[in-house]
Amino acid sequence: MSNLFQQRTLELQRRMTDEKIDAFLLADPDSIFFFSGCFGYLGMDWDRATLLLVPRSGAPILVTPLMESEMVRNQAWVEDVRDWVDGIDGEWMKHVEAFFAAHKSRRVMLENHKTHPKVAETLRRAAKDAELVEGSGLISRMRMVKSPEEIAIMRQAGQVAVAMGKAGKAAIAEGVPEYEVALAVIAGGTRKAAELLANTDAAEYVSPTIYNLQIMQSGRHTCMVHRRSTVKRIAKGDPVYLCFCGIANFRHFKLGFDREFFVGSVTDEQAKTYETTVKAQQAALALVKPGAVAEEVNAAAEEVYRSAGFGLSYRTGRGIGYSFLEDPQLKKGDRTKLQAGMAFAVDGGITVKGRYGTRIGDSIVVTEKGFEYLTEFPRDLTVL
Repeated sequence: MSNLFQQRTLELQRRMTDEKIDAFLLADPDSIFFFSGCFGYLGMDWDRATLLLVPRSGAPILVTPLMESEMVRNQAWVEDVRDWVDGIDGEWMKHVEAFFAAHKSRRVMLENHKTHPKVAETLRRAAKDAELVEGSGLISRMRMVKSPEEIAIMRQAGQVAVAMGKAGKAAIAEGVPEYEVALAVIAGGTRKAAELLANTDAAEYVSPTIYNLQIMQSGRHTCMVHRRSTVKRIAKGDPVYLCFCGIANFRHFKLGFDREFFVGSVTDEQAKTYETTVKAQQAALALVKPGAVAEEVNAAAEEVYRSAGFGLSYRTGRGIGYSFLEDPQLKKGDRTKLQAGMAFAVDGGITVKGRYGTRIGDSIVVTEKGFEYLTEFPRDLTVL
């Protein structure tokens, strides 16, 4: 995919020229990967700056800690990789200063809300009197519509997510601690990811291991949407909610996927609520096609909740890709028109306060005629 990363960088430079931008400093790991193919496992939380410096024309520069420089040079298509060492010779800041000393820049872009304050401060000092321009929108527009190569990998990410769902479902039983279900999810997803990675150009650098904390609740705790798995044991009659958002990741693509199961029995009320949840998601999906307006897709789900006597839920969907949250979003106020190649996590969710919640979620890609599921997994009410 090295040519794809290079082509994206050239397109970025073309857009910079159109907007009269002299340089772009990229500090967000997802954006850096999108243009360079480089990724690491640390960042500014560890004071480990990795930056991509892109001039309006000419070769970009990758700045990376010395300890990761060998890995970066093997991952990225960018030839000019400049490393730095803690406490020596100005660290990473010297490379930023040298870049702007060599490129007399009047207008400089950065992703404001994705750039660590220490990096932004160094940029302001190095770029001196240059105008700093918010560049998140430009990057977002480039990433909104996925290429055929990206969609192919997202389909594989969907296979990993489904393997996680199957493994989690198989582990759920009366008396089983929640964390044991989470361990089964991790194992199932990791094995599928390893199978898909074998004999690919990514196998040498991409870990198949599923990580991050499993979002999971059982019983009345299903009201607590983002609670993680605990030592709580699953009881007969419990609804069990599994959310794979945050862990359904494969080759840098981050999908959304949610399923809920009932252990031993389900009440008529719970069944009706669950069915309304699925109906809301399906009402939204029925509108998904090129030209549909994002907030109108959301409105279709909201109408189902209202008609069934429930209050409004959270947003119906979010753009997905290399980041957990991308544009556009399926929510009130977003007037973006959908295009073929956009990808979303599309959810349904109802909370009956203090008692239980019902939820469902899938990842999809918009096609020329409608949409394609990336996470094809049964949605019918399931009692285990």
